[in-house]
Amino acid sequence: MSLNIYQLVTDRIIAQLENNIIPWHRPWHGSEPINYVTRKAYRGINTLLLDRGGEYLTFKQCKDAGGSVHKGEKSSIIVFYKPIDHEDPDTGEIRKIPYLKYSNVFHLSQCSGIESKLEPIKTDTEIEPIQAAQTVFDDYITRSGVTVNHVEGSNSASYSPSADSITLPVIGQFESSQEYYSTAYHEAAHSTGHQSRLDRLTKTAAFGSGDYSKEELVAEIASAMVMNTCGIEIEQTFQNSAAYIAAWLKKIREDNKIIVSASSAAQKAADLILGVAQPALA
Repeated sequence: MSLNIYQLVTDRIIAQLENNIIPWHRPWHGSEPINYVTRKAYRGINTLLLDRGGEYLTFKQCKDAGGSVHKGEKSSIIVFYKPIDHEDPDTGEIRKIPYLKYSNVFHLSQCSGIESKLEPIKTDTEIEPIQAAQTVFDDYITRSGVTVNHVEGSNSASYSPSADSITLPVIGQFESSQEYYSTAYHEAAHSTGHQSRLDRLTKTAAFGSGDYSKEELVAEIASAMVMNTCGIEIEQTFQNSAAYIAAWLKKIREDNKIIVSASSAAQKAADLILGVAQPALA
């Protein structure tokens, strides 16, 4: 793959960053994560711990509702504070203090025998796959062995290194086919960092840290590169990518120079997705 194409994309992104950038937005429609029984939305750190939008419930809640968890499904963790009584050793005064606890929950799609209480997310049946773009994505998934899960109604897209799996909303939830592939390639780019591939995800980075931010830059730049190479980039997807990148650059103190090293890693990720042979090491 010509480096000129990659450099062109990188230069255009930098140019966008130097101008006013539109606020980044999720290019799909979906439901935020909520508890199936209480109907309360998960907040704070739990929105980061739960990688799918929609309804979650504990094993007991599932059983009490007449359902069952699919065999072999892995739970997600949520955390919450529960007040407990604490006696002051000097005064004997009893007061409530918050105690951090956690619970294991399952997404409704991991369960059987329970119907969703959410209004169905309207999907656009006119948004259809772009054959050339789908072929690139499918070819990478076949070569890499990454698992892809489409969750209807989900309000999130993610890649799990531990499960080596990509989770996406269904294509009809997106504003356009191009936005779907931009998101799919973003998550595919994350998966290239798995230790069995480019070995870029060597440690768990804290949300908002420099390492986390740089990986987001790598994934979004790689996605833009693949979109451009496939010839399906549109102004909307490119501006949204630039805005997304700008948001993460703020997390690393507006250090735009990091985009240079991120774009180098993104080139390797894009090559892997596109099936371009990696150059031999000197």
